[in-house]
Amino acid sequence: MKKLINDPAHYVDETLDGLTLAFPSLVRDGAAGRVIRRAEGVTRGKVGIASGGGFGHLPLFTGYVGRGLIDSCAIGNVFEGPNIDSCVDAIRLADGGRGVLRLYGNYGGDRMNFDMAGEVLEDEGIRCTTVLGTDDIASGGPDEIGRRRGVAGLIYAYKAAGASADRGADLEEVTRIAAKAVAATRTIGVGLAPCRLPSAAKPSFELAEDEIEMGIGIHGEPGIWRDKLRSADAIADEMVDRLLADLPAQTGGEVSVLVNGLGATPQEELFILYRRVRKRLDDAGVNVVQPLVGNYVTSMEMQGASVSLFHLDEELKTLLRAPAECPFWRVD
Repeated sequence: MKKLINDPAHYVDETLDGLTLAFPSLVRDGAAGRVIRRAEGVTRGKVGIASGGGFGHLPLFTGYVGRGLIDSCAIGNVFEGPNIDSCVDAIRLADGGRGVLRLYGNYGGDRMNFDMAGEVLEDEGIRCTTVLGTDDIASGGPDEIGRRRGVAGLIYAYKAAGASADRGADLEEVTRIAAKAVAATRTIGVGLAPCRLPSAAKPSFELAEDEIEMGIGIHGEPGIWRDKLRSADAIADEMVDRLLADLPAQTGGEVSVLVNGLGATPQEELFILYRRVRKRLDDAGVNVVQPLVGNYVTSMEMQGASVSLFHLDEELKTLLRAPAECPFWRVD
């Protein structure tokens, strides 16, 4: 596959340059320029929310820096977690004096570096808490939720926690809301074609032209099964079946649905998938509010999609509907 790049070694930094030039609400910061923060600066007296992870998933993570969402994020190289210094910078730049929630996906390198960064900053008097995204049902059973990866459903935790922080909640309350949003979210993905890193001559994994993989991770982690391609309706049916078989402890009969493209799937096909997902949920008596269809968490040019269900009660629904604005998601 051809790529529109210059030098693979400059891929991340040149992308961040273009992103911040295109969206003046975002600025690069940090000693290595690997932190994206809100251009208006930190809000004094508000709990900060810092996130981060490996590059290659736009608009996650950088694209969700904005009002009612997150305040800063640390960025690593493609599919590599950010280093400790960038994590320190991101947390410090999110701090408005009431502490910082670290909210990111459940990946070993990210956990280690954010944990160490938090220890450094707590010595400086910045209180930190942590909530990990664990929404990928393919990466662990219902009794192994702590092992699950964080994938596209992480953006719902951004939204709920960001709204809570904007309303003036303290660090403990923002942390509680983020954990509640994570616990209420379930995601499963399907891969149709692999991605290829800018520095790699070959795709990151092999998937035959007539095959798909159910449950694949956003870095190409193995899924549940690999088999021949089938219809969009058949794929949607299995995804909905698996998601409804893995319900959170608290469900209120309402969900927000995210049908997310992994980077190379046309928007048209995402709507075909959403059409069937919506019918299946309607048939199951599940009320859908504020659906999202588009590229919200990608994996370079991987072909495929994921479906997330964000199970709502009145508290989470109110936070989902609260105003928010970033380059890739706006709620009025």
